[in-house]
Amino acid sequence: MSKVYHHPVQIYYEDTDHSGVVYHPNFLKYFERAREHVIDSDRLAKLWNDKGLGFAVYKANLTFQDGVEFAEICDIRTSFSLDGKYKTLWRQEVWRPNASKPAVIGDIEMVCLDKEKRLHPIPDEILIPLTLSSC
Repeated sequence: MSKVYHHPVQIYYEDTDHSGVVYHPNFLKYFERAREHVIDSDRLAKLWNDKGLGFAVYKANLTFQDGVEFAEICDIRTSFSLDGKYKTLWRQEVWRPNASKPAVIGDIEMVCLDKEKRLHPIPDEILIPLTLSSC
């Protein structure tokens, strides 16, 4: 895995269930936002508009170790690695303030696809900035 990127997430009331704990599917949204922050939304939009290429989640595995509660500000820690020419592996963790372990761990596999939803090699305009920033 590469460098660890940090992305803060404020937990809002709307993110929680009746008990004040984050409803589990919302962690996928937090992870998506953090990945977009790492890659850069302008770069993703340009890739789609200019070349018709984007990314899709191929597999997601979440492990819940602790509840995250309303009003907390958590740190989403993200790292990635390449797995061949079509796929990236992302390790994402939700850290509560002052925690000794992550509350949630996400292992996400992403593939690059064209507009016809066919696999496409990950383009250099994504790879080069990610690999340079991970040195």
